[in-house]
Amino acid sequence: MTTISPTLTRALAGQFLVFEGPDGSGKTTQFNRFSRACTDGGLDVCEVREPGGTGIGEAIRHLLLDHTHGDMTLRCEMLLYMASRAQLVEQTIRPALDAGKLVLADRFVQSTLAYQGAGGGLPEHEILHVADAATGGLGPDLVLIFDVDERTAAQRRDPNPDRIEARPDDFRVRVRQSYLSQAQKHPKTHAVLDATCDADAVFGRLLDTLAARLTEGQSDGRARRVGT
Repeated sequence: MTTISPTLTRALAGQFLVFEGPDGSGKTTQFNRFSRACTDGGLDVCEVREPGGTGIGEAIRHLLLDHTHGDMTLRCEMLLYMASRAQLVEQTIRPALDAGKLVLADRFVQSTLAYQGAGGGLPEHEILHVADAATGGLGPDLVLIFDVDERTAAQRRDPNPDRIEARPDDFRVRVRQSYLSQAQKHPKTHAVLDATCDADAVFGRLLDTLAARLTEGQSDGRARRVGT
């Protein structure tokens, strides 16, 4: 396994990093590999996933992803994601950051902007307003967006999709474009990684991106505002 340099390891302590991307992007594979490498390097790592990560959050996750809740309205869906997020931030993320841990999140507010916003049609300003209340203004230091074309994503997606994953191709196109637009709008706190290649190459790009952002003065660990 590729190791993380001592310089990058020092820079990662106390950071809040979010792994994002469309379904089939490979972000969770990279998330798990990176978390193991950080732990092996001696970092105190706090892993969280969305929705979920707490007892309440996991119960909400079941509601959100189960096909039996096909009548759920889009606004209800968005608010349930935010409720899970509110619990996660207060119960887990803030205490971990206060303790100087590296917090790694598999999805955060950026997913809601992509899926319920661009994908579903909810206005961005409404989502950001609720997100600010849910998180108390907490945002990640860096959002890592794993980008893939639809053909590649389709080959990687779970053959048994959950309620959100089962949405049509035009929905997925809007989700992907939202991620790219978010990165273009907020280049200081977002980075897009081409994730179409093999997992080893993507992991190398991940480490290179983090080294450039965190060890060359581009992140001071205090960029924690929703939407920034």
